[in-house]
Amino acid sequence: MRLLYSCSELGLGHASRTIALGKKLEAQGHDIFFYSGGRAHQLLRAEFKQVYHCAPVAWYENAHGIITSASVVNILFPLPVFDGDKRKFGVKNSSAMETIHRYYDLRRHVREIEPDLLVSDGDIHALRLAHRWHIPAVYIANLIRPSYGFSPFLSPGERFTERYLKKCLKIVVPDNPSPFTVSEFNIGDLESVGIGKKVEFVGSFADTAPVEGTEEHIFAPISGPSGTRAKLIHMLLPVLGKLAKKSVVSLGKPGEKQTVTMGKCVVHNWLSSEQRKECMKNASLVIFSGGHITCFETIKYAKPSVCVPTQPEQLGNSIKLQQLGCSLVAKNKTQVESAIVEIENEQSIFRENVEKLNRFSNKFNGLNRTTEIIGTILQ
Repeated sequence: MRLLYSCSELGLGHASRTIALGKKLEAQGHDIFFYSGGRAHQLLRAEFKQVYHCAPVAWYENAHGIITSASVVNILFPLPVFDGDKRKFGVKNSSAMETIHRYYDLRRHVREIEPDLLVSDGDIHALRLAHRWHIPAVYIANLIRPSYGFSPFLSPGERFTERYLKKCLKIVVPDNPSPFTVSEFNIGDLESVGIGKKVEFVGSFADTAPVEGTEEHIFAPISGPSGTRAKLIHMLLPVLGKLAKKSVVSLGKPGEKQTVTMGKCVVHNWLSSEQRKECMKNASLVIFSGGHITCFETIKYAKPSVCVPTQPEQLGNSIKLQQLGCSLVAKNKTQVESAIVEIENEQSIFRENVEKLNRFSNKFNGLNRTTEIIGTILQ
């Protein structure tokens, strides 16, 4: 069968899931055409042959992270922005203009492809395409109707786009069922949205089988766009640099590998996936922003964590992990310092809670179940 697979570039977790599921579907003989923008497009091109670029749609962010108020203004108006990676000022197009360009990029080859099914990971624009062109659709998402940190000015837009969710044949949430749903506060009340019967919580796409390791350092994997990374770097390095305990930081900057030492803090520009796994496995605790994929990494390795959210979706995940007794949420340097001390003092309690979450998570294989769902639809 022929599949049009669109992947959001708002966080590379979407690309990770797309690569994993795409390989499973290709192994079953499906002909897949992938669409994405930004860094996600580059990652997909390294893994698949039929990959097309489409305009990315992004929040407005700077060195303070994602700015919700500016993002609201940016819906209709372009805004100046400083690119930390390129070290220069530019202009971010309005989200409305980005949306228009993305939609037409998605539909450019739709007549040639004639897909039997559209699969979208976090890309609501692709669902609009499916609706307009009468293509059956499966939506993969860990954010539907969020309840933490989102501006009320965005609510009308959310309600408008939810009509496309109602047209999907199936909505897959790559997360645990209740009561251990990490993205619970980002999913919202599905019955009030009107899609409860379409949704299935399939479990994480990542392997959550437990792996034993040591507890020799604190690990802080920093990732995301330049603004997000800048905020985390400015907050975490001063704290970790003065700790008596060893810590390892990955700045998430691909390219030339460089390492700098600050006291007992070892800072890497970039870590390979294998190096990252080793650092995660041998950590006593993990400090991260609360991204969905990394949440399940901490669950796999049963690591207590400090979450430092830089945008609303991460805040929702962080609050849930804190409620489960697996993490503490910190929003500034002082809170990060206090959280590290509290977790180190109560390590056994936090570890017991995250091991409980691991045992529940390991009952599910989201990747296999999603492959089955798509296969059933295509029969």
